[in-house]
Amino acid sequence: MILYHLIALTFAVLIDLVVGDPPNWPHPVKWFGSLISKLENRWNKGVYQKEKGLMMVLTVLVVVGGSSFLLVVGAYSIHPLVGIGIEAILIATTIAQKGLKEAALTIYRPLERNNLAEARVKLSYIVGRDTQHLQEEEITRGAVETVAENTSDGITAPLFWALIGGAPFAMVYRAINTCDSMVGYKNERFRDFGWASARFDDIVNWIPSRLTSMCMLITNQPELISRTRARKIVWRDAKKHPSPNSGWGEAAVAAILGVQLGGINYYKGVISNRARMGDPIVPLEKNHILKTNQIVTRTLPFYLLLLWTGGVLIELARTWIKSALFI
Repeated sequence: MILYHLIALTFAVLIDLVVGDPPNWPHPVKWFGSLISKLENRWNKGVYQKEKGLMMVLTVLVVVGGSSFLLVVGAYSIHPLVGIGIEAILIATTIAQKGLKEAALTIYRPLERNNLAEARVKLSYIVGRDTQHLQEEEITRGAVETVAENTSDGITAPLFWALIGGAPFAMVYRAINTCDSMVGYKNERFRDFGWASARFDDIVNWIPSRLTSMCMLITNQPELISRTRARKIVWRDAKKHPSPNSGWGEAAVAAILGVQLGGINYYKGVISNRARMGDPIVPLEKNHILKTNQIVTRTLPFYLLLLWTGGVLIELARTWIKSALFI
């Protein structure tokens, strides 16, 4: 079955590369969001907020995982090729390699025309920070940080879980990620209710984020420093991030480019001093957006090769154990 998952996730990458996420197409994340919003409006009140938040996450996971599982099992019961096709389509909806790169390019293009006003607006679509007064270097930092951080969330993590459990696991991962993005905040409204969503998201991203960082460093030669120094920078800085996982991608990209990420951000006028990632060997400039996209492009094929290697080894080990037990 793992081999079927591997074939499906590989086709999913190709589907996403060609099709991406057309804005007018139906998308499961929109359905997840609608369900999460309804449950949050109903349960995020009164006492036992943490318990209700946990119930919300589990309800979403049962609905998403159960429906995905039934759909995939039904497809495989018709024919393995039908199952692989359905899995590939479902997995493709959980990844966003094309969308992530295109979002970065929508910020790069106005910067190339020296249109800071448009670049600020485009950046505001993909980040939560205030963008109204940012200059080119800070706009670039926002774009680079977004691509670096979301390479795991939006590409490699769902593929990792697709290897482990096929499309149902990839869909469950995306549902957890959506819960976190909607309620996993440390503000007054969501501090308790969103606690479970944030913890689940931390758990499912722990391995993929570190694998992604490792693959970035293997497949991309740092521009201004040695690979050894780049690894030391990642190990030094990744753990500074307030998220246990987001810092790994950001630190790897910063080390490869020879720039520093992190710093002062404003959220609705409130200052936030984020940990610095990387050494400021060169200042950030708009071309670093293109270079960050290139890092993702070079990383993904090797990551797929790593998944294939792991999946084949698991399948061989499983076959050997079965044969050993029946000797």
